[in-house]
Amino acid sequence: METPSKVTPPLWTPAIGAASPRTLCTDCGVSRTDDPGRCGRACQFIKPDYERLEKRVHGRARDAARSDELFFGPFRRMLRASLAKPLPGAQWTGITTRLAERLLETGAVDAVLAMAPDANDRWRPVPVLVTRPEDMARCRGMRMGYAPLLSLLEPARAAGYRRIAVIGIPCQVYALRALEAELGFERIYVVGTPCSDNTTTERFHEFLGLLADDPDTIAYLEFRADYHVELRFNDGRKKEIPFLQLPLSRLPPDFFPLTCRTCVDYTNVLADITVGYMGGQGEQWLLVRNERGEELLKLLGDEVRVAAPGSAGRRQGAVKGFKANVERAAGGLPLRRMPDWLRPIVGWLMPRVGPRGLEFARARVEMKAVETILHLRREAPRKARAMVPDHVWKLVEPYGLARRPDEAPRMGDRR
Repeated sequence: METPSKVTPPLWTPAIGAASPRTLCTDCGVSRTDDPGRCGRACQFIKPDYERLEKRVHGRARDAARSDELFFGPFRRMLRASLAKPLPGAQWTGITTRLAERLLETGAVDAVLAMAPDANDRWRPVPVLVTRPEDMARCRGMRMGYAPLLSLLEPARAAGYRRIAVIGIPCQVYALRALEAELGFERIYVVGTPCSDNTTTERFHEFLGLLADDPDTIAYLEFRADYHVELRFNDGRKKEIPFLQLPLSRLPPDFFPLTCRTCVDYTNVLADITVGYMGGQGEQWLLVRNERGEELLKLLGDEVRVAAPGSAGRRQGAVKGFKANVERAAGGLPLRRMPDWLRPIVGWLMPRVGPRGLEFARARVEMKAVETILHLRREAPRKARAMVPDHVWKLVEPYGLARRPDEAPRMGDRR
């Protein structure tokens, strides 16, 4: 009997259906499946139930009394990590890619659902099924834009794959977990990457055009935890831009859609292992969330170097300043702009005295929680009741945001 990898291409994007129209949709792919009605019980932007899914995936919900679980969700270990031999072309050192390669090399999975670049646009994500470890190299790097990753679940099952891995962002992973029990796979490994702000690929090209005179030659972009954006160009040049020098005020108000401005899951809490950067201080940041996450990390063996994450600085001032700017933006007022003469001074100070390591990660999570509340109240107030989980209200409470009576869950609302 032929194995699935012999009857299908080693890296392929099956034909998928059209997306069904949805409000607050990031096109995770569920609406393109044979049963688009599943969106109603799978979408994190309708009635998310993180407590129930955390219990099912990790064996318990987040414990707000346990250090940092209120911010980052359930985890067993947090680590600062890097590959001893970084993979060429990887966004950081390539831990996510290497995990997928090892799953395929060891036969733990038949296929990996991931993103590769469009043939005509390196920044446009295209969902692919990968069945050979060497083909994961084509999935390295960052993409910007929506891509219906979960539309590949049905073709994967039809091809005979029974054990799969999924590399996804939070809105994709939430929907996957909500539907996991009915999908019929023997085993699913989930490698999650943090995400807070996405936009269309076309809009992202507009942003690149504001960063360089030759945006088509930009080969790499990364928002780093040292308050800089790093650009790399085709000819080997590198450019670092302090956050304060980014041309954000020149972006249109809807550059980031309401979905991304109201996302309550920055750290991908339903993944088996989250691989990000925020708490890494120049390295990658791992949150090993459950037994399957431990199994994934063990696959790397001595290839990965790990250490305890650090933490420094204080986040409260930065979060309060962010809240003030979001309140102005959500109210239709222009952002307060720092005087040009002060920007280099503050840009020099922030990596030295601002929140770093885990404190930087906590700050970003609180900022996203604040942003969620303020934008929902402005643009979709009726959705706050069902969309905002209890733990998000706890995150914003220190900043003077409290749940209003019309935002309290009704009987039967999932939290």
